[in-house]
Amino acid sequence: MIGWFVLAIVMAVVISGTMYLALSPQFGGRASKAQKAVYAQSGLFKEGRFWNTLETKMDIEYGKLMRDYIKKDSLRSPSKPIEVVPQDSADIANWDLSNDQLFWFGHSSFLVQIDGKRLLLDPMFSASPSPVPFMGTKRYSKSLPILPDQLPTIDAVILSHDHYDHLDFKTIKAIRDKVGAFYVPMGVENHLLAWGVDSAKINVLKWWDEIYLDSIKLVFTPARHFSGRGVFDRNTTLWGSWAIKGKSNSLFFSGDGGYGSHFKEIGEKLGSFDLALMECGQYNKQWQAIHMLPEETVQAAKDINANTVMPIHWGAFTLALHSWTDPVERTIDEAKRLEVSVITPQIGELVLLDSITASTVNWWKEYVD
Repeated sequence: MIGWFVLAIVMAVVISGTMYLALSPQFGGRASKAQKAVYAQSGLFKEGRFWNTLETKMDIEYGKLMRDYIKKDSLRSPSKPIEVVPQDSADIANWDLSNDQLFWFGHSSFLVQIDGKRLLLDPMFSASPSPVPFMGTKRYSKSLPILPDQLPTIDAVILSHDHYDHLDFKTIKAIRDKVGAFYVPMGVENHLLAWGVDSAKINVLKWWDEIYLDSIKLVFTPARHFSGRGVFDRNTTLWGSWAIKGKSNSLFFSGDGGYGSHFKEIGEKLGSFDLALMECGQYNKQWQAIHMLPEETVQAAKDINANTVMPIHWGAFTLALHSWTDPVERTIDEAKRLEVSVITPQIGELVLLDSITASTVNWWKEYVD
């Protein structure tokens, strides 16, 4: 009887898990055969998957890794909730359109104004980057600079890839009706369509595709990473980085990825950038191929000819084993060594792109015991 009872429990868990994977909207949509045929023409898609141009392998010792994650370490998260600089909806709606500026939501999310257009980069506004929120890591701050429903009209959302800490179901549902256009990698359009985004708003790009939003030139550039939201959809959507070139100012948005020769290629093809929003956190030697170390972050900024670098992909969630401040501190140290200008604004702090500075320095020190 005990054996049958255990078997029944196992079967119930398997069935429940399968139903959740099949029915939960969090996992998004899948490509049709016709779409896959189009993807195959890109030269980046074969055998049903997208591929990096550089060999990208991870050598993960899963047993040791699980033991390391289970070990408690107070340095992996702040000693108290992070306070953010609040932004007011009316103020944003009335921003001087002649000012190019941005502010950070933490991790990799930004609101950018450039050439009078308001852009959201990888908006992820939920409390946890997980399809099962109660099981995921929690956001370091109790609030955001501004809530999704308080945002004014957004001209465009720009997405780098479909991982949960960059593409969030609840966020897209909350903002979809106030967004004029979405610019996404191949395959990601199916998630948006499954979540009720109007197909007429969605622009799908592969690496090196260019598109204009009025005067703003958007180029979807390579990255060395991977994708997937479920158990069986790894690399079925493309990933990448973005060059955003306005009339007076230009940004590079790295998305996620390991270091590689593609950064030099981006710099050679697209010239210099005023500010690089560059991934520097959630790394480990075991997955260095798909997440840069902070020292590589600075070198990547030099490779793309960035005048200033802002370290991102930290400051909001614990997704790796390093201390939560290690990414920014190592980035600053390496930037000093290589004589690269770096800014580290507080979450929510307004940064003007015509004179790139941040008034706060080492703000994270307050949150370390």
